[in-house]
Amino acid sequence: MDSRMIGRAREFFRRHWRAAFQLRRRVVLSEEALHLVIASIVGVLGGLVNLAFFHSIELSKFIFLHRPGDPTEVAEELPHWERMLIPILGGLIAGAVLHWGLRLAGRQGTTNLLEAVVAGDGRLPLRSGLVKAISSLVSIGTGASIGREGGITQLAATLASKLGQLAHWPPYRLRLLVGCGAASGISAAYNAPIAGALFAATIVLDNISMAMFAPLVLSSAVAAVVSRSFFGIAPWYQVPAYEFANPGQLPWFVFLGLLCGIMGAVFLKMIRWTKGRFAAAPVPIYVKMAIGGLAVGLLAIEYPGVWGNGYVVTNRILHNELPLQILAGLFLAKLIATVFTVGSGTVGGVFTPTLFLGASLGGLFGAGLHAIDAVTALPTSAFSLVGMASVLAATTRSPFLAMIMVFEISLDYSLMPPLMLGCVVAIVMANRLEKSSIYTEPLRERGIATTGGANRLGLATAQRVGDVMIAPVPPVAENTVLPDLAKRFLTSANNFVPVVDGDRRLVGVVALQDLKEYLGAGAELRAVIASDVMRPPPPVVTPDQRLVDVLNLALASQQQNIPVVSTLKGMRLVGALSRTHVLGLFAETIALRRKPHA
Repeated sequence: MDSRMIGRAREFFRRHWRAAFQLRRRVVLSEEALHLVIASIVGVLGGLVNLAFFHSIELSKFIFLHRPGDPTEVAEELPHWERMLIPILGGLIAGAVLHWGLRLAGRQGTTNLLEAVVAGDGRLPLRSGLVKAISSLVSIGTGASIGREGGITQLAATLASKLGQLAHWPPYRLRLLVGCGAASGISAAYNAPIAGALFAATIVLDNISMAMFAPLVLSSAVAAVVSRSFFGIAPWYQVPAYEFANPGQLPWFVFLGLLCGIMGAVFLKMIRWTKGRFAAAPVPIYVKMAIGGLAVGLLAIEYPGVWGNGYVVTNRILHNELPLQILAGLFLAKLIATVFTVGSGTVGGVFTPTLFLGASLGGLFGAGLHAIDAVTALPTSAFSLVGMASVLAATTRSPFLAMIMVFEISLDYSLMPPLMLGCVVAIVMANRLEKSSIYTEPLRERGIATTGGANRLGLATAQRVGDVMIAPVPPVAENTVLPDLAKRFLTSANNFVPVVDGDRRLVGVVALQDLKEYLGAGAELRAVIASDVMRPPPPVVTPDQRLVDVLNLALASQQQNIPVVSTLKGMRLVGALSRTHVLGLFAETIALRRKPHA
């Protein structure tokens, strides 16, 4: 049989299997398509959670305050004794909800988003999440110095994780669901879709690869649109218009960045110290939260602006409506109120209170410069806006997130250059004084390794392949022709492509270097198919293997993404194990074991 007859036979089989091959290509792409569909559903869910949370907060305020409106505005109309009593009562009730609700929910896993991703399998318990959401609603409705964004983000991520659990999805997809839930929650709460995606990518998942980032962006965008359909598109904070075009004014924002960095580190140390004191107290959680409410109530007698997340007062600061003395007192009062609220165990977010502290610190700095006639061209609101971003960057260790967040909630781009400068300087200063961020500190306390603002698993030996595996490299069918194989390599960063049969069993791999001898050929290229050039299947792993048992394989492998198969007998391709990620986990574990504890 000559080569011409062989070519005709191959052409016949290629045509015969074209329909099956096209179906297989759709199956290959279905993994990415499925992630986008999931992200869209979670985005809708996040927008609806924001709507439900908003009305639940209004109901809580009606029950406890008997009137609508921002807690600060309500507190200003109340007599002194009510300003003090209501936060105490709220802390007592919210603590009782946690105390008894978590007992009724039973023993469940962690509700910390980062811990579920870093040291867990992406499973967030629904009953515990609902209990904490109810507790958060009581706290917010009674003036606790906490933000609503924490409850929205937590509940959206929990519901997203629960959907994946009901579908029996693997851990890598559950983690993505948690990230999409977090992105949709932040996006819907602040009407900030870019910041929502960045929060999930840089804080929760610590992964900005396109495979991960695309679903986060879609989920965040959908959540923002759903939320806007109910609440409109107006920015959270109204900032007076001005232009920044004088390079000589930049040094002032370096000084402001230094102050914000110190402020962020001090804030984190105060929260840690307060948490430690409350944790050591031999009293139930509802007593601790009542003490936190007492701190807020006592401060509210003189400064009612400490009630709530600080949204109304922050807008007043941005419009320079507060005298310098009142602003200084309010800054200190809000700092203490937030520290006691968070330290006592109150469930909620710290984003908005942090923005308040940054705005007030920046306002004090700007007012001080105006008092000595050092800077008159820029209003104090310019320093307030930069202060908001810089303190947020210092506490989260994510300058890009802080910059984009403040831009989206103010829709003011004029101060972006000094804002960028302030954020970077603040992070440098904060890192010298405090190594943990507001999100990694709880993980550090539980002995889970973190790296700066990012988070990675230090206890690699306790994990299995299924806990850290990712989606497989999209495979090709055995009868894929050489030109199509070449296109795959040109549009992909992988040097190896898996080859599967009709049942998605791994039958081999094609390496980029294996195609070199064919690249000079002409029309006969279409007679060469994947099964002609593929290598035998490489060493593979299964989801139930421990990472420590596959370490030697990862060290010896030539592939960046090691194939994960269902079983060594069935060989059905189900995922991939990133060689770089596995080696990085073990390298970090070794470094942490050698490093003396502080």
